[in-house]
Parts: sequence; C-alpha cells; structure tokens
Amino acid sequence: MIRILLSKKLGEVRWTQADLARKTGIRAATINELYNELTERVNLAHLELICEALDCDIPDLLKIEKR
Repeated sequence: MIRILLSKKLGEVRWTQADLARKTGIRAATINELYNELTERVNLAHLELICEALDCDIPDLLKIEKR
C-alpha cells in the first residue's frame, strides 16, 4: 500500500492546502484528494511542483507500507 504523506509534510512547514495550491497552481480539489489520500493516481508533474514548492524529495511525500 502506498501512503501519501502530504498532510504530514504540510503540517511540518505549517502550510494549508490553499497555500500549496496557490504556490503550485494545482487545483485545490486535487491538493485535497492528495492530502486526504483519496486518489489512486498521482500526476508526476504535480508531484514535481509539490516537491519544488515544499523543498523536499519524493520519499518525503510517498511511502510504501507493507500490509
């Protein structure tokens, strides 16, 4: 199972979902789906924009958990 750690990362940098949407240009609804782990697909361009905005790497946002 792949976990999306966006909520944790936003908490660490004290940003809201709206802050991230403004800084990346990604729709707020898309950010919300990632934040709440409701999406089954991740757009690689979005992932890149989020990593750039948060100054982090992909392993900071995605994690594989064994069932």
